[in-house]
This record gives sequence, structure tokens and C-alpha cells, in this order.
Amino acid sequence: MIKIRLKRLGQKKAPFYRIVVSDARSPRDGRFIEEIGTYDPTTEPAAVKVDAEAAKKWLANGAQPTETVTRLFKQAGIEK
Repeated sequence: MIKIRLKRLGQKKAPFYRIVVSDARSPRDGRFIEEIGTYDPTTEPAAVKVDAEAAKKWLANGAQPTETVTRLFKQAGIEK
């Protein structure tokens, strides 16, 4: 099963995330197939950058986004 989820980067108490497409069995910060965006919750408002074409392509191919990624996609204007 393919998931679209967040990969955590950044220092302790200063998170920065990449939105990645990965196999559901791989670890959170481990191997991934493709990076399709970034999410920085430390800025005000939170900065979200998503490659809409790649996101739509993966959603059409059956990739399942996590709850958080679904919320970020809605903010970016990407629907299933």
C-alpha cells in the first residue's frame, strides 16, 4: 500500500516536514518513493508548498494520504 505522509526533519522542538510518497511498511523517516512538498509549522501562518500535479497523480493512482496530509491538501486546494 502506498501512503502520502510527512517525513520529519529539523532540530528538537523546531520541526520541519517533507510531504513524501512511500510504502506503508517503510519507517516514518526512512525510504520514500518521491518528495512532493514541504510543510513548516513553525512559521505564522504555517508554510505549505505542494507540487499539485504530482499529488493529483499519486492520488489518482491510489495512494492514501494520512489525516494531516489530507488537511494540508485541502488548504492547498487539492481534492481527491
